[in-house]
Amino acid sequence: MAGTGEVVAAGVPGARGADGLPRHGVDRETFLAVAGARGGPEAVRLLRAGQLSKRALLLLALRRAAPEHDGYREAYARVRALQRDDRAGWEEALLRPELDAWAADCLRGAAAGEGVPLGGLGEFLRPDTGLRLRLECDGLRWTPSIDHTGPRRVDYGRPLAGPLAEDELGLWEQRLAEAWDVLVRRHRRHARAVAACVTTVVPLRPAPGGEAVSAAARRAYGAVAASLPGDPVLLALALVHEFLHVQLGALLDLVPLHRPNGAAVYHAPWRPDPRPAGALLQGAYAHLGVADFWRAEAAAGSGDAARAHGEFVRWRTHTLAAGETLLGCGELTSSGLEFAREMVRVVRRLGEPGE
Repeated sequence: MAGTGEVVAAGVPGARGADGLPRHGVDRETFLAVAGARGGPEAVRLLRAGQLSKRALLLLALRRAAPEHDGYREAYARVRALQRDDRAGWEEALLRPELDAWAADCLRGAAAGEGVPLGGLGEFLRPDTGLRLRLECDGLRWTPSIDHTGPRRVDYGRPLAGPLAEDELGLWEQRLAEAWDVLVRRHRRHARAVAACVTTVVPLRPAPGGEAVSAAARRAYGAVAASLPGDPVLLALALVHEFLHVQLGALLDLVPLHRPNGAAVYHAPWRPDPRPAGALLQGAYAHLGVADFWRAEAAAGSGDAARAHGEFVRWRTHTLAAGETLLGCGELTSSGLEFAREMVRVVRRLGEPGE
């Protein structure tokens, strides 16, 4: 493949297929660590490599689907040059959160014979237009970009805020710095994983009643979307919650955990509407992180300890119930059953002394 001049997929050392491209896998130790929301930067690196390969293959497929498109051919040549001469720049360009959804949409459109905006690849090769922050606390650094004017905004299911005025960006920077302090000082394990994975924060509008909201998109690896709550603890919680959605999405690209969603739906303790098995798995996994967050907050004795303990009990109970539903639903793969068992085991232990 390297001799063809085409973009070679990123990967980790290991087996290669007949096409010469790396085949990604997840070792059992890392798999179980991810299932317990304890994978850390090491798991992020492995999942990130899978995302790089997926995006490289999407761009290669588009090059083959539209060989005569001048704008795409020129932008693709720049991607090739980056891969050859500036590996860090190549990775940064391919991991722009919106590129995955853009490339997949273009590929579907090209297959259907529709006109697609292939010239848009060049937008992802331009410098990031977001405000790049440099947050540091107790020796741990996080450098997210606040993306309020990105080249292609992903649908996060909530209205986007932005473009933001200078004073609004200043408030975001202040609140994110405060949330980072909370994460590092009381949730350092989660802080290390967030810093390794989350490159982009997308501002959202709050709910109509003013409540804070947050979201992650399945095809926007590395991005967390959130409105700006008044309490930095809640913003720190949103970062953990949505990071886990992002991490599970990246794992699902490598390891199928459930059958395609069918007509069957199941009770989700935190929602009024029943959910298909895949959505219930996503919710249970993210709420494992929520329960763990509030457990640590209660143990730290900071702020409203009674609220933290109540939230911990609530989310531990909800996550256990959802986990048991998943184990009995019959829709998980063998890997999914192992994942759910470990998730349930970890959330049960959150209530034990020393956890």
